Amino acid sequence: MRPIKPRSCKVFAENLDCSLPKRKQILGDSGSTPFSAAVMNRPRIRTFSLHCRERFGQAVGKIPLDLGITCPNRSKGGCLYCCPASFTPFSLRATDPIDEQIRRGKQYLLRNRFTRYFGYFQQETATAMATARLLPILAQVLEDPDCLGLILSTRPDAIAADLPGALANLVDQTSKECLIELGLQSIHPASLRLLNRNHSYQDFLAAARRIQAVGNLQLGVHLILGIPGEAETDMLTTVQTVGNLGVQALKLHHLQVIRDTPLNTLYEQGSVAVFSRAEYLELLLRLLPHIPAKITLHRLWSTAHPNLLVAPRWQSLTGALSKELQRLMTERDIWQGQQANSK
Repeated sequence: MRPIKPRSCKVFAENLDCSLPKRKQILGDSGSTPFSAAVMNRPRIRTFSLHCRERFGQAVGKIPLDLGITCPNRSKGGCLYCCPASFTPFSLRATDPIDEQIRRGKQYLLRNRFTRYFGYFQQETATAMATARLLPILAQVLEDPDCLGLILSTRPDAIAADLPGALANLVDQTSKECLIELGLQSIHPASLRLLNRNHSYQDFLAAARRIQAVGNLQLGVHLILGIPGEAETDMLTTVQTVGNLGVQALKLHHLQVIRDTPLNTLYEQGSVAVFSRAEYLELLLRLLPHIPAKITLHRLWSTAHPNLLVAPRWQSLTGALSKELQRLMTERDIWQGQQANSK
Protein backbone atom coordinates (compact mmCIF):
# COMPACT_ATOMS: atom_id res chain seq x y z
CA MET A 1 0.00 0.00 0.00
CA ARG A 2 1.32 3.41 -0.93
CA PRO A 3 1.75 5.98 1.87
CA ILE A 4 -1.07 8.51 1.97
CA LYS A 5 0.23 11.99 2.65
CA PRO A 6 -2.06 14.41 4.52
CA ARG A 7 -2.09 17.92 3.10
CA SER A 8 -1.37 21.09 5.07
CA CYS A 9 -3.33 23.20 7.63
CA LYS A 10 -3.00 25.18 11.02
CA VAL A 11 -2.59 25.09 14.81
CA PHE A 12 -4.02 26.49 18.09
CA ALA A 13 -3.35 26.54 21.82
CA GLU A 14 -5.84 26.77 24.66
CA ASN A 15 -4.14 29.62 26.45
CA LEU A 16 -3.40 31.70 23.39
CA ASP A 17 -4.81 35.23 23.45
CA CYS A 18 -3.61 37.54 20.75
CA SER A 19 -5.53 40.47 19.38
CA LEU A 20 -5.62 41.71 15.84
CA PRO A 21 -3.39 44.68 15.13
CA LYS A 22 -5.24 47.90 14.49
CA ARG A 23 -5.61 48.87 10.87
CA LYS A 24 -7.28 51.71 9.05
CA GLN A 25 -9.69 49.24 7.50
CA ILE A 26 -10.19 45.50 7.73
CA LEU A 27 -12.22 44.08 4.89
CA GLY A 28 -15.03 41.62 5.40
CA ASP A 29 -15.54 38.38 3.44
CA SER A 30 -16.80 40.34 0.45
CA GLY A 31 -13.60 42.36 0.37
CA SER A 32 -15.44 45.66 0.76
CA THR A 33 -17.25 45.84 4.10
CA PRO A 34 -15.11 47.13 6.99
CA PHE A 35 -15.39 45.48 10.38
CA SER A 36 -16.24 47.46 13.49
CA ALA A 37 -13.59 48.66 15.91
CA ALA A 38 -14.59 45.86 18.29
CA VAL A 39 -13.83 43.27 15.62
CA MET A 40 -10.48 44.92 14.88
CA ASN A 41 -9.43 44.19 18.48
CA ARG A 42 -10.88 40.69 18.68
CA PRO A 43 -8.72 37.74 19.77
CA ARG A 44 -7.50 35.73 16.82
CA ILE A 45 -8.78 32.47 18.33
CA ARG A 46 -11.63 31.81 20.74
CA THR A 47 -9.79 29.56 23.15
CA PHE A 48 -11.16 27.68 26.13
CA SER A 49 -9.26 29.98 28.47
CA LEU A 50 -10.73 33.06 26.77
CA HIS A 51 -14.22 31.57 26.98
CA CYS A 52 -13.82 30.92 30.70
CA ARG A 53 -12.53 34.40 31.42
CA GLU A 54 -15.52 35.87 29.62
CA ARG A 55 -18.02 33.47 31.18
CA PHE A 56 -16.65 33.11 34.72
CA GLY A 57 -14.18 35.96 35.09
CA GLN A 58 -11.22 33.61 35.61
CA ALA A 59 -9.26 30.76 34.09
CA VAL A 60 -10.80 27.34 34.74
CA GLY A 61 -9.18 23.90 34.75
CA LYS A 62 -10.38 20.42 33.87
CA ILE A 63 -10.15 17.39 36.15
CA PRO A 64 -10.29 14.10 34.20
CA LEU A 65 -12.51 11.50 35.86
CA ASP A 66 -12.87 7.78 35.15
CA LEU A 67 -15.95 5.66 35.80
CA GLY A 68 -14.04 2.43 35.19
CA ILE A 69 -16.19 1.25 32.31
CA THR A 70 -15.04 0.09 28.89
CA CYS A 71 -15.87 1.76 25.59
CA PRO A 72 -18.49 -0.38 23.82
CA ASN A 73 -16.59 -0.10 20.54
CA ARG A 74 -13.83 -2.30 21.95
CA SER A 75 -16.13 -5.30 21.51
CA LYS A 76 -16.12 -4.44 17.79
CA GLY A 77 -12.36 -4.21 17.49
CA GLY A 78 -11.94 -0.66 18.81
CA CYS A 79 -10.91 2.46 16.93
CA LEU A 80 -7.87 2.18 14.67
CA TYR A 81 -5.87 4.78 16.61
CA CYS A 82 -7.09 4.42 20.17
CA CYS A 83 -5.09 3.60 23.29
CA PRO A 84 -6.60 5.19 26.44
CA ALA A 85 -3.32 4.92 28.34
CA SER A 86 -1.76 7.40 25.92
CA PHE A 87 -3.83 10.29 27.27
CA THR A 88 -4.55 9.21 30.85
CA PRO A 89 -3.11 11.66 33.42
CA PHE A 90 -0.66 10.11 35.86
CA SER A 91 -2.86 11.22 38.75
CA LEU A 92 -5.95 9.35 37.50
CA ARG A 93 -6.72 5.89 38.86
CA ALA A 94 -10.01 4.31 37.81
CA THR A 95 -10.06 2.28 41.01
CA ASP A 96 -10.31 5.45 43.13
CA PRO A 97 -13.74 6.71 44.20
CA ILE A 98 -14.86 9.86 42.39
CA ASP A 99 -14.22 12.10 45.39
CA GLU A 100 -10.63 10.81 45.59
CA GLN A 101 -10.15 11.35 41.86
CA ILE A 102 -11.28 14.95 42.34
CA ARG A 103 -8.96 15.42 45.31
CA ARG A 104 -5.97 14.10 43.38
CA GLY A 105 -6.92 16.18 40.35
CA LYS A 106 -6.93 19.33 42.43
CA GLN A 107 -3.59 18.42 43.98
CA TYR A 108 -1.67 17.34 40.89
CA LEU A 109 -3.44 19.00 37.94
CA LEU A 110 -5.01 22.24 39.15
CA ARG A 111 -2.28 23.00 41.72
CA ASN A 112 -2.31 26.74 42.26
CA ARG A 113 -3.14 27.63 38.67
CA PHE A 114 -6.91 27.16 38.93
CA THR A 115 -9.39 27.39 41.78
CA ARG A 116 -12.41 26.25 39.72
CA TYR A 117 -12.78 23.33 37.34
CA PHE A 118 -14.97 21.23 35.06
CA GLY A 119 -15.42 17.54 35.79
CA TYR A 120 -14.04 16.02 32.60
CA PHE A 121 -15.22 12.53 31.64
CA GLN A 122 -12.82 11.77 28.79
CA GLN A 123 -11.79 8.22 29.64
CA GLU A 124 -13.50 5.51 27.60
CA THR A 125 -17.24 6.26 27.06
CA ALA A 126 -18.92 7.45 30.25
CA THR A 127 -22.40 7.72 28.72
CA ALA A 128 -22.36 4.01 27.90
CA MET A 129 -23.41 3.64 31.53
CA ALA A 130 -27.18 3.51 32.06
CA THR A 131 -28.61 6.96 32.74
CA ALA A 132 -30.07 5.87 36.08
CA ARG A 133 -26.57 4.89 37.27
CA LEU A 134 -24.72 7.78 35.65
CA LEU A 135 -26.83 10.69 36.94
CA PRO A 136 -26.09 10.20 40.68
CA ILE A 137 -22.36 10.18 39.94
CA LEU A 138 -22.60 13.37 37.91
CA ALA A 139 -24.69 14.97 40.66
CA GLN A 140 -21.98 14.05 43.19
CA VAL A 141 -19.35 15.84 41.09
CA LEU A 142 -21.53 18.94 40.80
CA GLU A 143 -21.96 19.10 44.57
CA ASP A 144 -18.41 20.42 44.89
CA PRO A 145 -18.67 24.24 44.99
CA ASP A 146 -15.38 24.45 43.07
CA CYS A 147 -16.94 22.56 40.15
CA LEU A 148 -18.54 24.79 37.52
CA GLY A 149 -19.94 22.00 35.39
CA LEU A 150 -19.36 18.82 33.41
CA ILE A 151 -17.69 17.91 30.14
CA LEU A 152 -18.77 14.51 28.83
CA SER A 153 -16.63 13.23 25.97
CA THR A 154 -18.46 10.37 24.28
CA ARG A 155 -19.58 8.59 21.12
CA PRO A 156 -22.58 9.55 18.97
CA ASP A 157 -24.04 6.06 19.40
CA ALA A 158 -23.81 6.24 23.21
CA ILE A 159 -26.42 8.96 23.83
CA ALA A 160 -29.40 7.14 25.34
CA ALA A 161 -32.84 8.53 24.56
CA ASP A 162 -33.39 9.58 28.18
CA LEU A 163 -29.93 11.07 28.76
CA PRO A 164 -30.28 14.61 27.32
CA GLY A 165 -33.46 15.34 29.28
CA ALA A 166 -32.02 13.96 32.50
CA LEU A 167 -28.82 16.00 32.08
CA ALA A 168 -30.83 19.11 31.31
CA ASN A 169 -32.79 18.68 34.55
CA LEU A 170 -29.57 18.19 36.52
CA VAL A 171 -28.08 21.35 35.01
CA ASP A 172 -31.23 23.29 35.92
CA GLN A 173 -31.25 22.01 39.49
CA THR A 174 -27.59 22.82 40.13
CA SER A 175 -27.33 26.03 38.07
CA LYS A 176 -24.16 24.65 36.51
CA GLU A 177 -23.18 23.73 32.96
CA CYS A 178 -22.76 20.64 30.82
CA LEU A 179 -20.91 20.26 27.54
CA ILE A 180 -21.31 17.02 25.62
CA GLU A 181 -18.43 16.37 23.21
CA LEU A 182 -19.29 13.92 20.46
CA GLY A 183 -16.36 12.13 18.85
CA LEU A 184 -17.21 12.41 15.17
CA GLN A 185 -13.65 12.54 13.71
CA SER A 186 -14.88 12.99 10.11
CA ILE A 187 -18.12 13.33 8.17
CA HIS A 188 -16.82 11.05 5.39
CA PRO A 189 -18.09 7.42 5.43
CA ALA A 190 -14.83 5.97 4.07
CA SER A 191 -12.87 7.60 6.89
CA LEU A 192 -15.25 6.34 9.56
CA ARG A 193 -14.96 2.82 8.16
CA LEU A 194 -11.16 3.01 8.05
CA LEU A 195 -11.04 4.21 11.67
CA ASN A 196 -13.44 1.41 12.67
CA ARG A 197 -15.67 3.93 14.40
CA ASN A 198 -18.78 1.78 13.89
CA HIS A 199 -21.08 4.78 13.71
CA SER A 200 -22.17 6.92 10.78
CA TYR A 201 -22.45 10.64 10.21
CA GLN A 202 -26.22 10.18 10.40
CA ASP A 203 -25.80 8.63 13.85
CA PHE A 204 -23.90 11.74 14.85
CA LEU A 205 -26.61 14.06 13.49
CA ALA A 206 -29.30 12.16 15.37
CA ALA A 207 -27.39 12.40 18.65
CA ALA A 208 -26.61 16.09 18.07
CA ARG A 209 -30.30 16.86 17.47
CA ARG A 210 -31.33 15.09 20.69
CA ILE A 211 -28.78 17.11 22.65
CA GLN A 212 -29.70 20.42 21.04
CA ALA A 213 -33.42 19.80 21.45
CA VAL A 214 -33.34 20.18 25.24
CA GLY A 215 -31.95 23.68 24.99
CA ASN A 216 -29.63 24.07 27.97
CA LEU A 217 -26.89 21.59 27.09
CA GLN A 218 -23.85 22.65 25.08
CA LEU A 219 -22.65 20.59 22.14
CA GLY A 220 -19.04 20.03 21.15
CA VAL A 221 -17.44 17.95 18.40
CA HIS A 222 -14.07 16.22 18.18
CA LEU A 223 -12.37 15.93 14.76
CA ILE A 224 -9.12 14.31 13.61
CA LEU A 225 -7.03 15.92 10.89
CA GLY A 226 -4.81 13.79 8.68
CA ILE A 227 -6.92 10.63 8.47
CA PRO A 228 -5.35 8.39 5.78
CA GLY A 229 -7.06 8.89 2.44
CA GLU A 230 -8.38 12.37 3.22
CA ALA A 231 -7.18 15.35 1.20
CA GLU A 232 -7.24 18.85 2.61
CA THR A 233 -10.51 19.51 0.78
CA ASP A 234 -12.08 16.61 2.70
CA MET A 235 -10.89 18.03 6.02
CA LEU A 236 -12.15 21.47 5.11
CA THR A 237 -15.56 20.07 4.18
CA THR A 238 -15.78 18.36 7.57
CA VAL A 239 -14.77 21.51 9.44
CA GLN A 240 -17.18 23.72 7.51
CA THR A 241 -20.08 21.27 7.83
CA VAL A 242 -19.67 20.88 11.58
CA GLY A 243 -19.15 24.61 12.01
CA ASN A 244 -22.58 25.26 10.52
CA LEU A 245 -24.44 22.92 12.90
CA GLY A 246 -24.74 25.41 15.76
CA VAL A 247 -22.15 23.72 17.99
CA GLN A 248 -20.60 25.62 20.89
CA ALA A 249 -17.22 23.87 21.03
CA LEU A 250 -14.75 22.14 18.76
CA LYS A 251 -11.66 20.01 19.28
CA LEU A 252 -9.19 19.43 16.48
CA HIS A 253 -6.06 17.38 16.59
CA HIS A 254 -3.57 15.84 14.23
CA LEU A 255 -3.45 12.11 13.66
CA GLN A 256 -1.06 10.49 16.11
CA VAL A 257 0.34 6.99 15.92
CA ILE A 258 0.27 5.28 19.32
CA ARG A 259 2.21 2.16 20.12
CA ASP A 260 0.45 -1.22 19.82
CA THR A 261 -2.57 0.12 17.96
CA PRO A 262 -3.75 -1.09 14.53
CA LEU A 263 -2.71 2.31 13.19
CA ASN A 264 0.81 1.61 14.46
CA THR A 265 0.90 -1.55 12.36
CA LEU A 266 -0.16 0.35 9.23
CA TYR A 267 2.42 3.04 9.96
CA GLU A 268 5.21 0.50 10.27
CA GLN A 269 4.12 -0.98 6.94
CA GLY A 270 4.57 2.46 5.35
CA SER A 271 0.86 2.89 4.66
CA VAL A 272 0.29 6.00 6.78
CA ALA A 273 1.88 9.44 6.64
CA VAL A 274 1.73 11.99 9.46
CA PHE A 275 2.11 15.77 9.56
CA SER A 276 5.37 17.47 10.26
CA ARG A 277 5.12 20.34 12.70
CA ALA A 278 5.35 22.91 9.89
CA GLU A 279 2.76 21.11 7.74
CA TYR A 280 0.27 20.97 10.56
CA LEU A 281 0.70 24.62 11.45
CA GLU A 282 0.12 25.57 7.82
CA LEU A 283 -2.97 23.37 7.69
CA LEU A 284 -4.46 25.04 10.76
CA LEU A 285 -3.71 28.45 9.32
CA ARG A 286 -5.91 27.55 6.35
CA LEU A 287 -8.69 25.92 8.38
CA LEU A 288 -9.11 28.36 11.25
CA PRO A 289 -10.60 31.15 9.12
CA HIS A 290 -13.46 28.78 8.19
CA ILE A 291 -14.46 28.08 11.81
CA PRO A 292 -17.14 30.51 13.08
CA ALA A 293 -15.67 32.94 15.59
CA LYS A 294 -18.31 32.11 18.22
CA ILE A 295 -17.17 28.47 18.51
CA THR A 296 -14.82 27.81 21.44
CA LEU A 297 -11.75 25.81 20.41
CA HIS A 298 -10.84 23.53 23.28
CA ARG A 299 -7.93 21.96 21.41
CA LEU A 300 -6.01 22.30 18.15
CA TRP A 301 -3.52 19.51 18.65
CA SER A 302 -3.19 16.46 20.82
CA THR A 303 -0.54 15.30 23.22
CA ALA A 304 0.27 11.74 24.21
CA HIS A 305 2.59 10.12 26.71
CA PRO A 306 6.07 10.16 25.09
CA ASN A 307 6.71 6.51 25.89
CA LEU A 308 3.62 5.51 23.86
CA LEU A 309 3.82 8.05 21.03
CA VAL A 310 5.34 6.67 17.83
CA ALA A 311 4.72 9.58 15.45
CA PRO A 312 4.82 12.44 14.84
CA ARG A 313 7.40 13.39 17.44
CA TRP A 314 7.80 17.13 17.07
CA GLN A 315 9.92 17.64 20.21
CA SER A 316 7.94 20.81 20.88
CA LEU A 317 6.20 21.95 24.04
CA THR A 318 2.67 23.24 23.61
CA GLY A 319 3.77 26.69 24.74
CA ALA A 320 6.25 26.90 21.88
CA LEU A 321 3.59 25.79 19.39
CA SER A 322 1.24 28.45 20.74
CA LYS A 323 3.82 31.18 20.30
CA GLU A 324 4.62 30.06 16.78
CA LEU A 325 0.94 29.99 15.83
CA GLN A 326 0.45 33.44 17.30
CA ARG A 327 3.38 34.77 15.32
CA LEU A 328 2.19 33.27 12.05
CA MET A 329 -1.38 34.47 12.48
CA THR A 330 -0.21 37.96 13.29
CA GLU A 331 2.23 38.10 10.40
CA ARG A 332 -0.40 36.89 7.93
CA ASP A 333 -3.33 38.76 9.48
CA ILE A 334 -5.39 35.60 10.03
CA TRP A 335 -8.10 34.98 12.60
CA GLN A 336 -10.78 32.44 13.39
CA GLY A 337 -14.01 33.05 11.47
CA GLN A 338 -12.35 35.26 8.88
CA GLN A 339 -13.95 33.28 6.03
CA ALA A 340 -16.79 31.56 7.90
CA ASN A 341 -20.47 31.99 7.24
CA SER A 342 -21.87 34.72 9.46
CA LYS A 343 -25.10 32.87 10.29
